Amino acid sequence: MQTTLAGKLLIAMPGIGDPRFERSVIMMCVHTEEHAMGLIVNKPREELTLGEVLEHLGLTARPEMQHRGVLDGGPVQPERGYVLHTADFDVAESTRSVCDGVRLTATRDVLEALAGAHAHPREAVLALGCSGWDAGQLESELQHNAWLVAEPDDAIIFGDAHSDKWARAIQSLGIDPGHLSSTAGSA
Repeated sequence: MQTTLAGKLLIAMPGIGDPRFERSVIMMCVHTEEHAMGLIVNKPREELTLGEVLEHLGLTARPEMQHRGVLDGGPVQPERGYVLHTADFDVAESTRSVCDGVRLTATRDVLEALAGAHAHPREAVLALGCSGWDAGQLESELQHNAWLVAEPDDAIIFGDAHSDKWARAIQSLGIDPGHLSSTAGSA
């Protein structure tokens, strides 16, 4: 069995070759021999708020959640919602542990909690769509230097400063983003 990347951040290298992932930071949620899945955490959908999504579902957002952004989690199943949240919220049989302190729930229960005044997670982000890879696909991309791997960071996962998350994730590895080349190489 390979080492899992679940619970890690994937950071797109310059020149990744796919505009959908240019300067993306992805929170990896699942990584097995059969497939991998993660959510882009630094690309908000400009035209959509959490309040609007909840209203569409017949729910009313708490005032502090009304204008929160919604993320574009990736090109797979763009109509499906996924919520990354802190470990202080759990729905039996529906919530998956991603890493220490971060959970994933993709059922209406977590949206109802975000709308309600009680029993909601301390931090949460809603992403529509996800990023997915078939068996061996992500490993191949890693071998071709398409991604860097970093430890998770709550400010990157849950924060609103989306425009600088990519640079901050790279800097967390001790790398100056300005020194990265868009051409891949191997030693």
